Formats: sequence, structure tokens, C-alpha cells
Amino acid sequence: MIAALAAVYTSVSGRLPEPLATHFDADGQANGFSSTHGFLTGGLALLLVVGTGFGLPVQLRVPATGAHWLIAGGYATAAGLGYLDCLTLLTNADVTDASAVRLPLWQVAVALAVALVAGALGRLLAGPALRPQHPAFGEAPRLDLPAGMSAGWSRTISSPPLVALGVLLLGAGLVVGILTDWLTSASLLLGGAVVVAVSSVRVTVDRRGLSVAPTLLPYRIRFRHIPLDRVAEAGSRQIAALAEFGGWGYRVRAGRSGLVLRSGEGIVLRLTNGREFVVTVDDAATAAALLNTYADRARSRQGG
Repeated sequence: MIAALAAVYTSVSGRLPEPLATHFDADGQANGFSSTHGFLTGGLALLLVVGTGFGLPVQLRVPATGAHWLIAGGYATAAGLGYLDCLTLLTNADVTDASAVRLPLWQVAVALAVALVAGALGRLLAGPALRPQHPAFGEAPRLDLPAGMSAGWSRTISSPPLVALGVLLLGAGLVVGILTDWLTSASLLLGGAVVVAVSSVRVTVDRRGLSVAPTLLPYRIRFRHIPLDRVAEAGSRQIAALAEFGGWGYRVRAGRSGLVLRSGEGIVLRLTNGREFVVTVDDAATAAALLNTYADRARSRQGG
């Protein structure tokens, strides 16, 4: 798509107004403008970010169970963005006043269709999907906690890459808002805020169960709380973020979910509904042992 954008620009470079019409309202009228240099720089940067974001995990050949959909998503995203960039250049060609440029809303539907076709092609080229494998985890021992006594366990884990991504999205949202309009930038700002919120969490195990809460938000806000009566068994094992979950953050897969901020040691809960919940954190074996002890006590009280 970068090559296609370069080819289109080369063919119309002498026929473009300065500035270009680069943003349009629902009626197709231009309401945002940019210099040719700025438009090309922004379009190139966005395509490079998309290419790196989708291509690097695939080239590492780590997310085996989700690589086919990652490839399809890369094809679709690049094709949709590239089509809109090329269309913007072609629409501005041979126009002396950029404010007179019109871009019908139905072109968005065409861009979506192009993205879907490209995504289908990417999925076809990716080959058959591999069957997911769920690694077993070692059973955690019970913590030697005398009857009547209670204990608590808590650790904080942060992800510098997610912090950087969140700040990047927030910065991009501010730039887009200043250069075009704040309505367009709202999705970037919201996405950046969500990424920053999940970039650092506190994991707590106590007599109420397991809780995962953001460290950057008020104390009572929790991403997930799993009470003792939902815990069938707790264990710990090494978790590969890309291989098992296809990335970082709050992840959902068939039969399991979890908050994965890095690869490495993590708590793995087998829930009473048959699903698994995973959270990567240091000293996971101690947390799992304490959780098993509290779960045994809860079952004993219910049985009594």
C-alpha cells in the first residue's frame, strides 16, 4: 500500500492544490485541510505503524494459534487505509481550490469492501489454522495457614510497552484534534486512556478471592474479581504472551481469558464453569497456594 500511495502521488503530484482537502463531513464537503507534505508524512507513518504492528509478531512466528487472523487483519487494515489515502489524492487532483473538493460518503463503504476483500485474501494466504494447545500448569501446594488465621498477598505489575503505546495514542489523538477536529480524535484519546489504564495493575489474593485492579485509577475500580466459590483450582506456570494469547493486555481466547502484561510467571485459575483465567505476575506460586487454601476453607464451610 505504501508503493501504491507513492505511485498515485507520482502520477498526480503536479495537479494537486496546496493545501489538500483531507477530511470530509457526512455530506462529503471538505472541512479539514493539510499540506501535501504533511498528508504524505502522516499517511506513510500510519502505514508503517500498521505494518510493524501486524508484521512483527507474524515474522517472529510466535502466535501460532492466532497468526492467520493477525495476517488477515494486517491485509484488511493496510488495504482500507491505503485506499482512502490514494482516493484523497485522486479527489484533490485538478482542483484549484481545495474547499471545492467533495468525497461522497459511499466511498467509506467502498473502503470497507476493499478491506474485507484484502482481509479474505490474507486469510486465504495464511493457510490452515493450527489447533490451540493449552499448556498444563503445575499444581500449587496449599499454604500452611493455621485454622482461624488469615493472610493476604498483593503484587503490582506494569508493562512499559503498553505505557508507551498509550502515551503515543493520546499524543496522536491530541495532534489529530488540533489539526482536524476533536470528534475524529476521540477514538484515539479513548483508546490511549484504556491502554494506559491497563498498563499497570495490582493483583490481590485474600479471603474474598482474587482481584485485579488498575493502579492508576481509584481503589474501588477493579478489572476483574473472582470470588472463592468460583475457583476450582489455582496453579502457576510460565506464560507466553504471544504464543498463547496473541499479544498483551486483557485477552480473550476459547475457553480462557486473562490480563497478560508480559511473558513469564503467572497465576492460572481453573474456574468452576470450566474456563481458565490467567494473570501474569511475580511470585504466582505463593498466590496460587494461598488461593487454594482459602478455596478449601470455603468448600469446607459449605459442606459443613
